[in-house]
Amino acid sequence: MIHATELRLRQQTALTPRLQQSVKLLQMSALEFNQEVRQALVENPFLEEDEENLPAYMAGDEADGTNTPVEPAQAIAPSIIASENGPVEYSGDYPASRHTHDGAPMDMGQWVGASISLQERLDQELRTYRLSPRDRLLAQYIVQALDEDGYLRQPLDELADNSIFGTPPDESEWRAALRLVQQLDVPGLGARDLKECLTLQLQAMDEQRAGVALARRIVDEHLNVLARHDYEALQRAVGSSESELRQACDIIRSLDPRPGRRYDQAPPAYIVPDVIVRKENGQWKVHCNRGAVPQPRLHRAYADLFRTTRYRDRGPMAQELQEARWLVRNVEQRYSTIQRVAEAIVRLQHMFFEYGPVALRPLMLREVSAELDIHESTVSRATANKYMATPMGILEFKYFFSRELATDTGGSCSAGAVRALIADLIDNEDPRMPLSDVALASRLAADGIVVARRTVSKYRAQLKRPPAEMRRQY
Repeated sequence: MIHATELRLRQQTALTPRLQQSVKLLQMSALEFNQEVRQALVENPFLEEDEENLPAYMAGDEADGTNTPVEPAQAIAPSIIASENGPVEYSGDYPASRHTHDGAPMDMGQWVGASISLQERLDQELRTYRLSPRDRLLAQYIVQALDEDGYLRQPLDELADNSIFGTPPDESEWRAALRLVQQLDVPGLGARDLKECLTLQLQAMDEQRAGVALARRIVDEHLNVLARHDYEALQRAVGSSESELRQACDIIRSLDPRPGRRYDQAPPAYIVPDVIVRKENGQWKVHCNRGAVPQPRLHRAYADLFRTTRYRDRGPMAQELQEARWLVRNVEQRYSTIQRVAEAIVRLQHMFFEYGPVALRPLMLREVSAELDIHESTVSRATANKYMATPMGILEFKYFFSRELATDTGGSCSAGAVRALIADLIDNEDPRMPLSDVALASRLAADGIVVARRTVSKYRAQLKRPPAEMRRQY
């Protein structure tokens, strides 16, 4: 009898080099894909860039079999201005083409910015919040006090001279500012100690995920036991099974105890949309953003010359020719798969494109998988680090996959729709009496949507809305 693990190993081994390359290309982001293709164009003599056919490409509609010529969009930054029935226009700092004004190729190094510090990154995040000058100053003092690990080691009342504020800030103001900072960017920043750092990261996780609740309890009550690696004592203390404990501990080990360290190493992320969605003749159409990536094709002259040679040692060059053919086919396969997945998302989320985020419906990967009759892992790769330029902005494919939340009427709505409702409630609140997270949860419950206060706080933070104390206007 063949063991299941042995069978999986045999299946992995049987994966052909071409399929391995296909899987690799599909899961890349647009920028990584660009770099991979450029490197192949440089290294493989049987490849050349197809610049003749670059000005326009054909985007087919499988439903009616028609083809519409579309100008290729360019690589863009995370801002977009689009009209419903016109060409998509972009504002940003990406180049308008892959060549400079004098025709020379553009250096990809221009696409990469310098790394930014933790404080610079959080200052950028703060500028996206609507805050009073006083609240902004409080938050900025906290941000500037964070150490290289992302921790706040100083007491709040020692961060600034009270004379700077006129009326000295009280403890509740400092705590509200700290909660805001702890919601900026990655979870765990602004923690006063390791326990709080891990707790903040666990609170940002889906509370329905298996093992998260137990992980929170371990960090809150038994972190010292976990630090001693005394798993028998830990299991007795929490009263869980061995498998449940292992699952919770795996989650805790996946957390980052020094979330501030990543900022000195990572450059800012530029976004290159993989597809553009716009309304044409009353229908939402999806077009691949081919203009952002060089289009490889087989160098026919070199390939024909190679076939006529009589050299004995043709092995290495034959391999390069084969790899060139694979790349050209796999590039087209990548475009095809991403477009099919994007078209399925647009079909399944049609109401979102018509009415906005409030109409976002619950959607799972397996639903797209069934729609297209492809494996769920393929859908996962085709949606990872992929972006869609829409009239509502540049959105990650994953944005459209939102878990289902039950309502008290027996129906359901998506987490994305709940976030949109929370944003609408905050945007229309009385600024003199802003809604607390408890009040927001109560308003949602009145509409039949039961959401925990902690979930409301998480969604509010994702929407970049500060706590109620910092939204109050006197």
